[in-house]
Amino acid sequence: MGLLEQCEAAFGSPDLYRVLGVRREASPEEIRRGYHRASLRVHPDRAEPDAKEEATRRFQILGKAYAVLSDAEQRAVYDEQGTVDEEGEALRGERDWQEYWRLLFKKITVKDIEDFEKSYKDSEEELADIKAAYMDFEGDMDRIMESVLCVDYTDEPRIRKIIEKAIDSGEVPSYKGFVKESKQKTIARKRRAEKEAREAEKTKDELGLGGEDDLKALIQSRNKDRKKEMDDFLAQLEAKYGNNAKKGGKKTAAKKGKK
Repeated sequence: MGLLEQCEAAFGSPDLYRVLGVRREASPEEIRRGYHRASLRVHPDRAEPDAKEEATRRFQILGKAYAVLSDAEQRAVYDEQGTVDEEGEALRGERDWQEYWRLLFKKITVKDIEDFEKSYKDSEEELADIKAAYMDFEGDMDRIMESVLCVDYTDEPRIRKIIEKAIDSGEVPSYKGFVKESKQKTIARKRRAEKEAREAEKTKDELGLGGEDDLKALIQSRNKDRKKEMDDFLAQLEAKYGNNAKKGGKKTAAKKGKK
């Protein structure tokens, strides 16, 4: 079974972009973040014993999808022809996909995040990320606030002003979902964020975390309902600190999906 068929069997779509949760126009960094988010959810180290085999299979498929889309030549072939090279270096059977993942994404600490947050907020990079999220999610503030790094509900007025200024200047279009958002949705988002903040602080206090402690301990302590939310948060942050990806590969036919 080829990669695209494996993607359809495991994730319900042969589209590599959809499997990684990114748009077809995504930048290399966006693809990297998408891969990290998706792979964190199925990482074998986080799976229950009876689900480890399936998690490993899905984890390997995600690694192959990223290997194709992170290589400029292979991505161009896939975009043009809807094919991937099953015999190329990127998809070779002997690759250790967990080691590949570890090389891409190093561990980070609380201090790493604090230092990054100081330099990121109000930077040109944050401004570009806010505009990109607004465009990607067509003004849906729930998804924008989840997507932009290092923000909580207290940042929402600032985020809104940035978007409104961009709309007024013609940099981005005016989406109904943004300009006509109901007050109830705004309040619900605030309440949800406040609850999550309280839960995170409580868990941190219970574990005695702080300073240089590895955030992995916090993730592992979370129950299953909270795990996905923190994984997504960590994925975005860790993507800022990873090493460069290895490249490889070339071409096998299959359906070409659109995101």
